[in-house]
Amino acid sequence: MLAWLPFVLYAAAAAAYALHFNQRNARVGRVATGLLAGGVLAHTFLIGMQTVEAGYAPLVGTTAAVSAFVWLLGLAYLYVELTTDEKAMGTFVTVLLAALALLPAIHASEMEPRPALLRSPLFTVHVLSMLFAYASFALAFVLGVTYVLLFKEIKAKHLGFFYARLPSLQVLDVMNGRAIIVGWLFLTCGLIVGGFWATQIHASPDPRAQAMSVGDPKILFALLSWAMYSFALFARRAIGWSGRRAAWLSAIGFVIVLLNFVPVGYFLTRSHNF
Repeated sequence: MLAWLPFVLYAAAAAAYALHFNQRNARVGRVATGLLAGGVLAHTFLIGMQTVEAGYAPLVGTTAAVSAFVWLLGLAYLYVELTTDEKAMGTFVTVLLAALALLPAIHASEMEPRPALLRSPLFTVHVLSMLFAYASFALAFVLGVTYVLLFKEIKAKHLGFFYARLPSLQVLDVMNGRAIIVGWLFLTCGLIVGGFWATQIHASPDPRAQAMSVGDPKILFALLSWAMYSFALFARRAIGWSGRRAAWLSAIGFVIVLLNFVPVGYFLTRSHNF
């Protein structure tokens, strides 16, 4: 039952945020924030219990990585909301949280043991850096989606639903750019640490260590994500691709991240199927 509690609270928060987005009712907004905070707190307790039970942080396997990503994204968005008092993106973020939290809830009993291969501190730094990066990219994705919705409404000269509920296009664009910069820094760190760690374990007889190469889909998609977000940063600074173009680039980049997380992580990789 505890494994399902974060999902239930995230889903309830998504419903409350959607109601607040529609009605702009302050009381409903406070309830939505409270439900999200409760979901993050329950998720923190669950991860703590799993850590105590296993004797190490639950970062092994795709299910554990998705769970940690959801937790980090919830924490990051909650921090943004509490420091800016802006709840407009809550609907989009919590829907994503609830959808992804369903996976670890279903597979909660399948926590994988940590092989000796993964006991290096470099592995922990690598995984946490990648998850921080993906959480930042998720926020950039939400900001990009909201930018496009608002842009279309303004372009159609129909200043109504989204115009009354979302921050200005300039604010959304600036926040999107900052989220991508933070994500790119963590992603770069994660890839460098991961590459160094891979060289240390390459002599291991474990077939997963032998499979760690650019040809593995998990690593290939991670590099593709780095290239995509590097281009997004370059295009913003050197070509002037801000606003709608930057929003679409952040959306495309996050699609690559999600593909790497779920189908590639579960079914295609040979080196990261721990």
